[in-house]
Amino acid sequence: MNVVKRRLVIWGGLLALLVAGIAYALRPQPIPVDLATAEKGLLRVTIDEEGETRVRDVYTLHAPLRGQLQRITAEAGDLVEAGKTQLAQIEPAPPAFLDVRIEAELQAAVEAARAAHNLAAAELNKAKADLTFAEGERARARLLIERRTISQRALEDAERAHNVAQANLATAEAALKVREHELHQAQSRLLSRQEIRSLRDDCECMSVTAPVSGVVLQIMRRSEGVVEAGTPLLDIGDPADLEIVANFLSEDAVQIRPNQKAIITGWGGEDLNAVVRRVEPFGQTEVSALGIEEQRVDVVLDFADPPEGWRSLGHGYRVDVRVILFEGEVLNLPLGALFRQGDQWAVFVSAEGRAQLRRVAVGQRNTLSVEIREGLGPGDRVILYPSDRVKDGVAIVER
Repeated sequence: MNVVKRRLVIWGGLLALLVAGIAYALRPQPIPVDLATAEKGLLRVTIDEEGETRVRDVYTLHAPLRGQLQRITAEAGDLVEAGKTQLAQIEPAPPAFLDVRIEAELQAAVEAARAAHNLAAAELNKAKADLTFAEGERARARLLIERRTISQRALEDAERAHNVAQANLATAEAALKVREHELHQAQSRLLSRQEIRSLRDDCECMSVTAPVSGVVLQIMRRSEGVVEAGTPLLDIGDPADLEIVANFLSEDAVQIRPNQKAIITGWGGEDLNAVVRRVEPFGQTEVSALGIEEQRVDVVLDFADPPEGWRSLGHGYRVDVRVILFEGEVLNLPLGALFRQGDQWAVFVSAEGRAQLRRVAVGQRNTLSVEIREGLGPGDRVILYPSDRVKDGVAIVER
């Protein structure tokens, strides 16, 4: 073989190897995918929201009148008995301090009352003198009528004058008593705090007792001081009588009905069972953290488990509430396997190493899984999160 033929064979072989390598490199490669298996299992559809526990009936004790509140010594958590446990004492409030103008006005009122008292005393003396004169006139008239020196009319006039004098004396005595009380009233307005305390022997206190048996939940006013009527002092309730309240969006609340089951999580212990007792008939407008106005509705739930399981919970504790809308054994699939094909749902099924497009009918779903009603059977392998490279009939390989 000459040199030319040898070179042609060598370069021809190299060229054939190059072409074969390029063809091998450019051959269609299976697309690596993640697969999931459609299988029957428990599917639970819930509406989740944060909630809090609260004592079913909280009794707030208010100050029944304005006065000086003595320091409250009770502590949160103390047991109380209805009608027996004394929780607070209120004594009459001390008078306010007098400024110069008010004190001058009260002094003037005392002087005016004293002058009115003196005038009433003078009127009383005058009434006594008139009565003494009338008694004398009546006595002379009775003596003269026996001697037949005056008429019967004159005797009747003397009797009437005596009766009028007696009435005037009684009126003057009553007026004097009124002026005395007015003088005492005006003088009492000038009494200082020290004088009032010296005149008071014992504490005229009003005791505030527990209206129900339970536990002190919170003390709003502990220190001594003047309180107005209606000031809240403390809360009382039974921590063993707890309920749960969750603030749901109104669009979620319309799906909730009384007696629906719920699961309580996120409270620091094992999951608890609960039952919806009431959906409030009115909603409130609240602003979310993003500044969006939302309509919220309170949903009240009761614990379904024995108290031993949630005994450590108290009033105002945070919990996560999951109201169950659907729960059952169905053929389910991860939600990430589905995508929209026109107006229907579809999946890619792994069939003999190739992707097969298949339309499905779905039912209940939650954030992770979906119920498959038609289109798949138990054990079918489905591609999870298919990319735009996955087409019907394309070769695939499990990643």
